[in-house]
Amino acid sequence: MQITITQADQLKSKPDDAKLGFGTLFTDHMFNMDYHPDKGWHNPRIEPYTPIAMDPATMVLHYGQGIFEGLKAYRTGSGKIQLFRPGNNFKRLNRSARMLCIPELDETFALDALKALLVIEKDWVPRAPQTSLYIRPTIIATDPFLGVRASYTYRYFIILSPVGAYYAEGFNPVKIWVTQDHVRAVSGGVGEAKTIGNYAASLLAAEKAQQQGYTQVLWLDGIERKFVEEVGSMNIFIVIDDELISPALSGSILPGITRDSVISLAKMWNIKVSERKISIDEVIDAHGSGKLQEIFGSGTAAVISPVGELKYGHQVITIGDGQAGPLANKFFKALIDIQYGNSQDPMGWIEPVA
Repeated sequence: MQITITQADQLKSKPDDAKLGFGTLFTDHMFNMDYHPDKGWHNPRIEPYTPIAMDPATMVLHYGQGIFEGLKAYRTGSGKIQLFRPGNNFKRLNRSARMLCIPELDETFALDALKALLVIEKDWVPRAPQTSLYIRPTIIATDPFLGVRASYTYRYFIILSPVGAYYAEGFNPVKIWVTQDHVRAVSGGVGEAKTIGNYAASLLAAEKAQQQGYTQVLWLDGIERKFVEEVGSMNIFIVIDDELISPALSGSILPGITRDSVISLAKMWNIKVSERKISIDEVIDAHGSGKLQEIFGSGTAAVISPVGELKYGHQVITIGDGQAGPLANKFFKALIDIQYGNSQDPMGWIEPVA
């Protein structure tokens, strides 16, 4: 398919790299493409960033049939722009599409379209250390219809946002609250899909966590409410007695690309790593016996986020000395060095753009 390009008549002022937040500023252009059963995916276009007009009956507004991805473009020290494992994002987008009855994208074309958009918006990729251009590919159901079924038509779009650190704490340790009263997802549902409803389901617990002074929620499994699953915006890693543990993907946990990258690096470095069930009681007991060494999250937005404090019920535990641990530091440095082109890419994860 040929991508049509319409340039914006007026360009926005670029923000100060030193003052970037997360997800509040957007670039001049976006990518759009439509789906119709008779045409398939068609009319790919790059055009000025603008609101999307919707009928009040548009199905995504009523039934939540929507999926998205999150990845970043990075500027290297030499000024080049590159992506980190973007093919995995489009594979995951298609896996989410299958679970939500949404037509899949051609992954090669999707990557080419993203690169075309990034070339036009290359001046929006910030230059300050640990800043980046956040990329949000999204598919939404667009039929104007009130009735529970899969939509026949869809809109795929990509928007871009220059960002700094996801958490105000930056790489400093965050505080995590373990909810006992709420569940995010269960195996057999859509917990492993990156779909909009999963995030709506997390909001109430997240607000309760913040009211208590905690940054994020650590979710337990939805059946027994005892096994650690993931944090609201991150997968979780726990280091006990020199074993790096990540909860096994069970159908209710998002298969994070940064999570997979951490596991791959750990294996390359000969670190003992396990993907298995781990209960919150095992974590608390390990802390009591002195064997709990680190907890950290992983995700596209924050990369690696050390956890300094955990609250479960009436128990509040400090992880290690409350500072970022050696493994969190090691993975963070390795990943950002690869992403920003400061070190060799031993895994072939980098995709050049311009």
